[in-house]
Amino acid sequence: MPVVLSTDLIVYFLVLLIIYCAFAVRKEGYLSIAWHQIRTNKLAMVSMFILFLYIGVALLDSIRWRDVVLDSEGRVMHKEDGSVIYSPQALSLLDRLLHDMRVNTEKTFSAPLATHLYVKETIELPDGTRIRDYPPLKYPGTHLLGTDKVGNDVLFSAIKGIRTGIVIGTGTTIIIIPFAILFGVLAGFYGGVVDDIIQYIYTTLSSIPSVLLIVAFMLIFGERGYQGGLITEEDIFFKIFVPNDRLFWLCVIMGITSWTDLCRLLRGETLKLREMDYVQAARAFGVSSLRIIYRHIVPNVMHIVLITFVLQFSGLVLAEAILSYIGIGVGPEMGSWGNMINTARLELSREPIVWWNLFAAFIFMFGLVLPANIFGDAVRDALDPRLRVR
Repeated sequence: MPVVLSTDLIVYFLVLLIIYCAFAVRKEGYLSIAWHQIRTNKLAMVSMFILFLYIGVALLDSIRWRDVVLDSEGRVMHKEDGSVIYSPQALSLLDRLLHDMRVNTEKTFSAPLATHLYVKETIELPDGTRIRDYPPLKYPGTHLLGTDKVGNDVLFSAIKGIRTGIVIGTGTTIIIIPFAILFGVLAGFYGGVVDDIIQYIYTTLSSIPSVLLIVAFMLIFGERGYQGGLITEEDIFFKIFVPNDRLFWLCVIMGITSWTDLCRLLRGETLKLREMDYVQAARAFGVSSLRIIYRHIVPNVMHIVLITFVLQFSGLVLAEAILSYIGIGVGPEMGSWGNMINTARLELSREPIVWWNLFAAFIFMFGLVLPANIFGDAVRDALDPRLRVR
């Protein structure tokens, strides 16, 4: 039985957007010119390939289904009403592809590619004597980045965190950009009462500490529903959809509290652009205000939108780590780099130090944020009308 989380829709939307852009750049026009310029930047193309790998992993982790429950004789089990009983664990394509990494667990910590545990235990020898030594692993040399406190493979945990990072960055941005463009451009273009009302809204929202607002919102909406791990029948609507996802509510509140800075920048840029000669000429020819905004204002502020998006994308991934630290991030059973960093906080204070949990989260975060910045700069240069090479 397939299962679709509300956050899966964000990943699907991102994939559809990439497919749309792939077809759009094949046609002559604005995007085609930008694409030809991006293709000349080899570093940007490498970064785009890395980003596609991350998005591909997120997509594999967003396609999941529940298997039927079988009895001891291999027959499908049914409820009293005759309906099929499904497992409460919905495994994604990624879980099934990395089956060995998921199920091959150890007792506790083990170093990368180690053959013995990282913690001494009392071992009884064949002659009956007992010694304190490092016991051998059940799966020696198979954990590339070691195991964590409960014996789970750290590399698998880091890979599972990719979807959370993509969802946090993309889902929050889907909320930020429309709000910021709408209110920022309207305030800067029309001015007067419209500008005063919009300024009052984002000034009031900015005056509230974002952390307190996120905490209050998550305590109201994020305490119930799917937290990661097993799925209960109360979580599922229409037999396949899980709307109440803690990660989804986290994206919503982070988007609501993060659009004000970009809105302020777009307002200032629009105040300048509306006085430019080409805008004044369009007004003189009788072009409507909405068409001027669509044809002349919005394209000339997109470079600011892209710069802010790239900078906030990395900030949002890091913000998720902070929120997980104070206990209002994603659920503990959901793969997250923030949960890994929070766990590593205690592991770095023990002796001997367990460093590979923090190292894995850092490498995977670095591998997402750096290519996003490089590719974002290339797209910004290609879309900026003042920098575009014709």
